Amino acid sequence: MLNRRHLRIKVLQLLYAHFQSNEQDFIKTDKELNVSLDRMYDMYLYLLLTFEQLNRAAENKMEDRKKKLRPTSEDLNPNMRFVDNQLINQLSNAEELNEIAKKRKVNWMGAESQEMFRKMFNAVLESEAYVLYMSNEDAGYEIDRNFMLQLFKDSVANSPLLYNFFDEKSIYWMDDLDLCCSMVLKSIKTMNPGEDFVPMPLYKDPADESMFVHDLLRKTIQNNAEYDVLITEMVDNWETERIAKMDLVLLKMGVTELLYFQSIPSKVTLNEYIEISKFYSTPKSNIFINGILDKIVEKLKAEKRLVKTGRGLLD
Repeated sequence: MLNRRHLRIKVLQLLYAHFQSNEQDFIKTDKELNVSLDRMYDMYLYLLLTFEQLNRAAENKMEDRKKKLRPTSEDLNPNMRFVDNQLINQLSNAEELNEIAKKRKVNWMGAESQEMFRKMFNAVLESEAYVLYMSNEDAGYEIDRNFMLQLFKDSVANSPLLYNFFDEKSIYWMDDLDLCCSMVLKSIKTMNPGEDFVPMPLYKDPADESMFVHDLLRKTIQNNAEYDVLITEMVDNWETERIAKMDLVLLKMGVTELLYFQSIPSKVTLNEYIEISKFYSTPKSNIFINGILDKIVEKLKAEKRLVKTGRGLLD
């Protein structure tokens, strides 16, 4: 489930590309936003389905060992702990997950995918988390969950093989990987024994969040020229070309929220864009953005243009 920060980041990525390419048609960029968000949910599903594929790779490897000319006792009686992991089996048998994936045509079918998971499982065999898990004498749902979380972080989210797959599959996905991985980890943490697994929705409130993300994109583009003038005034008449491109987009998004999203407190808007700048712009951008947005808030208040609904939202 994408939260508001995730949605702001997605808009930031599309706006940055829009302004860098000097694209004039905001409708085209708006459509790209739809595609990007839709593909993001596909990535989330692909990641959830990796566990079943790793499980299958483990089973195939055990079967191959049993067919050796001279199988050892370990080959004939393998440690079943990995293939019996309770949470992995919950995901494999999750009807809603499989139904959604089928409708969206998300799957790991094909010899190329199977070969990829064979290689991924061979890497898993060498991992410290796997060795410790397989030799652990304790058992239980929480132990299975903790291993699964570690397995995902170490061997799935950081797999170069998956990176290559996602990079070739969609131009949007590499920027979305961290967000999708966080959704998978959250999904695993909410699983309970004996319950059918249900994938998270893309939005908590589809109507509200869809309106938020598209309005933020459209209004920032539509008011771009006005924001250039406003921001230039706030930076002692510097030309906007002297401001880092990413900082400029973040500032324009912040102004859009201040002016057009009456239910979002001003403090929330400032804090969100300051935090996002720490990850997507220069080391000192958060200080710069904080100072400029503070000035803009004071200017808008003085001009009585800052309208917020609810008590305390102007602060």
